[in-house]
Amino acid sequence: MKRVVLCGLGAVGMAFGVRLNDCDEIDFRVAVDKKRLEKYAKNKPCLNGIEQIFNFILPETDDYKADLVIISTKFDGLIEAMETVKNFVTENTRIISLINGISSEKIIKKRFPKTKVLKSYFIGHSAVRNGNNVTHDGTGKIVTENDIVLKEIFEKSKIEYKFKEDMDYELWKKFTFNVFSNQISAIFRMNFGELKSNKEFIPLAKKIINEIKPIALKEGIKNLENLERDAINSLNEMCDEGKTSMLQDILAGRKTEVDIFSGEIINLGKLYEIPTPYNQVLYDLIKFEEGKNEYSIHSGKRRK
Repeated sequence: MKRVVLCGLGAVGMAFGVRLNDCDEIDFRVAVDKKRLEKYAKNKPCLNGIEQIFNFILPETDDYKADLVIISTKFDGLIEAMETVKNFVTENTRIISLINGISSEKIIKKRFPKTKVLKSYFIGHSAVRNGNNVTHDGTGKIVTENDIVLKEIFEKSKIEYKFKEDMDYELWKKFTFNVFSNQISAIFRMNFGELKSNKEFIPLAKKIINEIKPIALKEGIKNLENLERDAINSLNEMCDEGKTSMLQDILAGRKTEVDIFSGEIINLGKLYEIPTPYNQVLYDLIKFEEGKNEYSIHSGKRRK
């Protein structure tokens, strides 16, 4: 029986966690601290309105070693997540991160240098988190490196997956898609269908991608001649009613992940002396939106 630990019961984590939890051939645990354990005891996590009963495991547990650790927190929760799962990690453990951006695998590998950290991401219909309930239609897959342990776990739990040889390019493709789709959708309050139907969206997306491509080249990413086409084609995997994670964050008054999207491009642009004016504008506008949300929270005024 394979042992699997999940850290992060957000929108994506819940969607895959339920499948792992329902599989009798997998010993599945959700890693939480005592504060979250108490929270879930009072308000059980739900998927599509149905309460889920998970086997939780605390960080101090030292007699459980995982074959696979999945980290699916927000980026700003990564450091805490690594501390939460450290007792379950050995040299034989696989770790995959479903966190947005292009940096989490490097950070995890630095923390666990002897462990196999596989480059991975989630692509599919948007999952929506509202309090303790996640809504998702089950459409989506994990894209990652070819690995026999992952293959066995995914197939047993009926998780859709795809193995890719050039995961560096794949991560930058997903990252590029997130940079233009998440941020434009959040600024203009548009779901995927509204983005697709707006004739100005693709031309704007291409201008943003043209800032990303030379930076990706400096980072050693190959096959970039297809980046624009492939990143834009990722829209086809999104349902029209779906909302990007950044739009959901803005609407819910949460802090966004702008620092690992346009913020990352701006910093790399400075490093390589490559101008990034479109990404700078996106960054400034999202930070402005966050400021409006902060005002609403402190003033007690609720924004729509």
